[in-house]
Amino acid sequence: MDTVPKAVTRLIEAFSQLPGIGPKTASRLTYYLLKDTSGKGDTLADALRDLKTGTVFCATCFNIADSNPCSICTGEARDGSVICVVEEPLDVQAIERTREYKGRYHVLHGAISPMDGIGPEDLRIRELLDRVSAGGVREVILATNPSLEGENTAMYIQKKLAGSGVRVTRLARGLPVGGDLEYADEVTLARALEGRREM
Repeated sequence: MDTVPKAVTRLIEAFSQLPGIGPKTASRLTYYLLKDTSGKGDTLADALRDLKTGTVFCATCFNIADSNPCSICTGEARDGSVICVVEEPLDVQAIERTREYKGRYHVLHGAISPMDGIGPEDLRIRELLDRVSAGGVREVILATNPSLEGENTAMYIQKKLAGSGVRVTRLARGLPVGGDLEYADEVTLARALEGRREM
């Protein structure tokens, strides 16, 4: 006979389905919310409801937003001739934190991964190609992750844009600030050498 209430089990199972949360963490979160008297559980429930009702995907760049088109796509201070292609909305946030990039974005919502059954048709690549073919784009920055999937995705897009007259660039790769050469792997060192520039 199960002594755990169904509502508790259901929440543990729901938390467990989130990336990075295992059964133990899911149980701890559930029991924390169960004991909490400050209203954090209600705040969480409201935030989850608002997440679905208060957000949309921009029909131009496919980033998450609260309006369609998003504020980046409609921002007059943004350079619409430069598109930075990223895998996920979190990547947009990471680049925006630098306060260096003034162009627009295109979110693919993943990377090509045959092992996971994800092909180019499962991503927002066709929409990117349509944006470029519509004109007005002079540069596409490929900012996919430096993983095998990210590299394959970048190479696929580069091939699709070949002959379009648009400059295709890739984010530089190399040594992190504060890193020691002796701890860098061969691939990182090779990329750092390839991407060297004048001082």
